[in-house]
Amino acid sequence: MPVKITVIGSINMDLVTSANRFPSKGETIMGEDFKTIPGGKGANQAIAASKLGAEVTMIGCVGEDAFAKELIENFEANGIDTTSIQKVQEQPTGIASITIAESDNHIIVVPGANHAVQPKMIEEYKDIIIKSDLLLLQHEIPLNTVAFIVDLAYKNGTDVVLNPAPAHSIPLEVLEKVKYLTPNEHELSEILDDEEKTSFYRNNREKFIVTQGGKGVEYYQDGQEQHVPGFDVDVVDTTGAGDSFNGGFSVALAQGKSLETCCYYGNAVGALSVSKLGAQTGMPTHSEVEAFLASYRSL
Repeated sequence: MPVKITVIGSINMDLVTSANRFPSKGETIMGEDFKTIPGGKGANQAIAASKLGAEVTMIGCVGEDAFAKELIENFEANGIDTTSIQKVQEQPTGIASITIAESDNHIIVVPGANHAVQPKMIEEYKDIIIKSDLLLLQHEIPLNTVAFIVDLAYKNGTDVVLNPAPAHSIPLEVLEKVKYLTPNEHELSEILDDEEKTSFYRNNREKFIVTQGGKGVEYYQDGQEQHVPGFDVDVVDTTGAGDSFNGGFSVALAQGKSLETCCYYGNAVGALSVSKLGAQTGMPTHSEVEAFLASYRSL
């Protein structure tokens, strides 16, 4: 029976423009390509978990526009329950305007309807949260809502994995109530923004699963720092790699796997995702991950 994972987070449409260089201030140049691609950290992580076989419910907000229709259809095509996605009139669907040039990118995010994910809305879905095997959160919805969700889940015995991205200061009571946090090295330094939180980190290292890109993952267990190395793959596109890891890590965790196995599996999901173009389109299925691990062990 598949594990039940609820993802509460951002739903965006990525507007991706490719050019051979970035324009100077006030300059107009000709681009080379343009695509609209479903995105948002919440949506990405939901897609990742669903492709890996979890039963996923997405809670979030979109506007009443063409992007909303396309994004909801994309969720449904990937087997995700969309009945808890609300359409709001006062805000457009969130977007990320991405320009790719010179082996780099410039990104402007307009959260739009993601701002409407407020505590009052979350209360409507309390039963879904309580009945979940795991709750997966990020920082692309209002931070007061993240704190409210963590408290609600904690009081009702639902484990929470919080991916603290983009990096923001996190109240100590939120750190205390989540099961695991999955920051990268930069985000970890942003979280530990005062002595009280640094002390908490020293005394609660087992809560922190620190991703290190291609180098792998660092975690703490049995009083010792542990490291699970990454996989050597040909990198095509790193977009969504962290979201892929979080989806894989969370599915394995909800299945009751050991922490080492969760990190190992998440690493494999992330590695496969960067070997293909696109965030959601590059995310692997469980069978693809198993085949990859089998071939990797045989090398």
